[in-house]
Amino acid sequence: MSLSLNQWTTRRWSVAEAVDGCARHGLEAIGLWREKVAEQGLAASAKLVRDAGLRVSSLCRGGFLTTGGEAFAAALADNRRAIDEAAELEAACLVLVVGGLPGIRPGEPLTETSGRDLAGARERVAEALAELAPYAGERGVKLALEPLHPIYCPDRAVLSTLGQALDLALAYPEEQVGVVVDTFHVWWDPRLFADVARAGRRIASYQVCDYLHPLPADVLLGRGMMGDGVIDFPPITRAVLDAGYTGDVEVEIFNADVWAADPDEVLATMKARYAEVVLT
Repeated sequence: MSLSLNQWTTRRWSVAEAVDGCARHGLEAIGLWREKVAEQGLAASAKLVRDAGLRVSSLCRGGFLTTGGEAFAAALADNRRAIDEAAELEAACLVLVVGGLPGIRPGEPLTETSGRDLAGARERVAEALAELAPYAGERGVKLALEPLHPIYCPDRAVLSTLGQALDLALAYPEEQVGVVVDTFHVWWDPRLFADVARAGRRIASYQVCDYLHPLPADVLLGRGMMGDGVIDFPPITRAVLDAGYTGDVEVEIFNADVWAADPDEVLATMKARYAEVVLT
């Protein structure tokens, strides 16, 4: 495995700046975000990565598939565009954050139209995957279902465990649908190691960051640099390796202090913590 910078860890860097930073720090891969790619331009982003000799470990993100009616059709169309972008970037996978309960927007309070049909939301994800997986397969793109910690179930992901994501993925060819193992989201799961072994080569992405305690008021920003929180990384890393994963280890951190820091210092710390905390 080799180390990859997820672009959101150094959020204020553009694609050009992040690619340059990876090259200067000796990284071999970068995880890109669609918003940043759109700002840089898709073709320009792909060329920057190629010219720097990097690979794209993931593209974030597709998903948010739990709405109904016209919104569901719009979500499918946006995900097809995301698949096309991933193909252009030759990304190892397109990460799917599947969406929360219908009518609940990420990070916003409940409204009169907020839904509570959790089972129905999960069924809608399965329906969407049936539409998107063949499309992705035709374009050589692997969809990577990312389960999120249960605190995000209402507004971001009705898939909360690796097992749930894997059960959906297994209905499709391995090259079409896989799963993401993100330490922040799955470290707590008593079935984690069994499901990592069951996933095997379905693991499309291994993302690492720490789970801070206590969490900040905005729980989305509770992801810390490895070693700053409660996660014991080496057993998870060994399990992912034993399962047959040979891809990159992507550091994805949402944290106001990390975002405010000098991005070059963040990369230097990231490399040191990867060696000291994640691997040993």
